[in-house]
Amino acid sequence: MLFRNCAGGVVFNKDKVLILKNHKDEWVLPKGVIRNGSISVETAKARVKKEAGVEAEVISPAGETSYEFFSISRQKPVCNRITWFIMDTEDDKANVDKDEGFIMGGFFSIDEAIEKITYSQDKSLVSLSYKKYKRLCSECV
Repeated sequence: MLFRNCAGGVVFNKDKVLILKNHKDEWVLPKGVIRNGSISVETAKARVKKEAGVEAEVISPAGETSYEFFSISRQKPVCNRITWFIMDTEDDKANVDKDEGFIMGGFFSIDEAIEKITYSQDKSLVSLSYKKYKRLCSECV
């Protein structure tokens, strides 16, 4: 099995959260593989910028998740371990990068985002992160 360390952002703009729809018709959070000696926080910010066109600042760690899948191109199982960060932005619009495999995205109310998000662990991550975000950034909400 191939193990990959990744990082991503749970990006809030006041009472909305950023989610993206990929070419597999899945609603997900921005994330990517940590490469070239980068640190996780740098990767998270860079992936949010690359995938959604959003400049965001890290407020706090959000936790970790992992998932496994079979890579057809590599012909082996892959385990992605993702370190998540709670982020805040003044941007209220996303400009998704279609070259990265995304077809749409934007900021949605917490309830609408949780309804749309494909994977249950991402739904939980958004819910828990929003509670922490409200505590840490009361002036933002």
